[in-house]
Amino acid sequence: MSDRYQALVRTPVGQLVAKNLGLPNPPPLVRYTPGQPLVDGTVLVGGVPGGRLVDVVPGLLGDLGVQASGEGDQRHRGLVFDATGITTAEHLVELQRFFSPVVRSLAGNGRVLVLGSPPELAEDGERVAQRALEGFTRSLGKEVGRGSTVQLVQVAPGAEQAITSTLAFFLSAKSAYVSGQVVRLGGNSLTDVPEPADWQRPLDGTVALVTGAARGIGESIARTLHRDGATVVGLDVPQVAGDLKALTDELGGQAINLDITGKDASQRIAARLRDEYGGVDVVVHNAGITRDRRLANMDTDRFASVLAVNLVAPQRITEHLLGADVLRPGGRVVGVASIAGIAGNTGQTNYATSKAGVIGLVQALAGPAGEHKVTVNAVAPGFIETQMTATVPLAVREAGRRMNSLRQGGLPVDVAETVAWFAHPGSSAVTGNVVRVCGQSLLGA
Repeated sequence: MSDRYQALVRTPVGQLVAKNLGLPNPPPLVRYTPGQPLVDGTVLVGGVPGGRLVDVVPGLLGDLGVQASGEGDQRHRGLVFDATGITTAEHLVELQRFFSPVVRSLAGNGRVLVLGSPPELAEDGERVAQRALEGFTRSLGKEVGRGSTVQLVQVAPGAEQAITSTLAFFLSAKSAYVSGQVVRLGGNSLTDVPEPADWQRPLDGTVALVTGAARGIGESIARTLHRDGATVVGLDVPQVAGDLKALTDELGGQAINLDITGKDASQRIAARLRDEYGGVDVVVHNAGITRDRRLANMDTDRFASVLAVNLVAPQRITEHLLGADVLRPGGRVVGVASIAGIAGNTGQTNYATSKAGVIGLVQALAGPAGEHKVTVNAVAPGFIETQMTATVPLAVREAGRRMNSLRQGGLPVDVAETVAWFAHPGSSAVTGNVVRVCGQSLLGA
């Protein structure tokens, strides 16, 4: 779906009108294409004395082929600050001392990462300081402009060497529509990170199940996981069997046509994966429906059907795949939530309930799944340009597009790239996270 306003405001006349009237001016976003450098430019790394990561990060960047730079360079594609050494509230001024002189050197579509510690693992004074980092990064994300993004990555002690895939994602164009997020690494037993043989195809040799794969976001997820080397098994309802078969044939995978709410759906899926592939490595619960109506006008079937597809089925399927040992050790489970499940939405009590439940599912399963050496995470998309959002009334659609720090809607590939980061073998320390893919929407936390 095209964004006509964005196209107009990029013309010389549109630029002038937007500037004079104070209208939103969406910056062009650079997204990843295979073969391009992971980071097109240098990354400035800084930190405070006593930080656990300031001496580690340059070496990890070097492993990725990314050049760490000194403060004398004129422009930087990324700024990384190790704040793990900030242990008191007074020390928070070190954020200003580092960023104020260099933030103007950040190139357009630049990336800022603040590396901290999980507050709950810190002592009292340090806990205060580390929690304060969240306010800093969210605010800076609304200041940097020009398509740049800001994230806070909380690295638990012992996970210092497990951050490479996360650095690669958040410093690259793959995270174009992710900003203002807080991500936690470690605090689990999965910090032994296997090194992929090929960083361009990290999922070589793996099998990925993607539900709702025939169209939209699901199709983009399937294509992105295939790009990264996975054999993709696409699943969707029989009504779109033709679209699904065309996609899986193109990707060299297989199609499963069934309704995931069926009583024996979990057993049928598990049997197919076991018989055809000996198991599965990545499970993406993307299938979802909406049945919008204000609660006063909503019947039980409309409410229950959304819960059944969006929440009950993913829970049943995941628990069965884990219990039957079909989901292999080192596996990944990724749910698709929504900012509606965080902020709520008029006319979507059923949908928001189901998507908040997906967040609860992540929190409930991350610990038990870790015993199987499996991670559980979720993406929470905001306004993504799809056939579904194309039917939204114009005023609501424009509000969804503009009410974020990037002043535009995202694309299905933005969700897919985030899923691919969760699925990466180097993301074994990334579990229990819900990452919003919303351009730092002004709605929700």
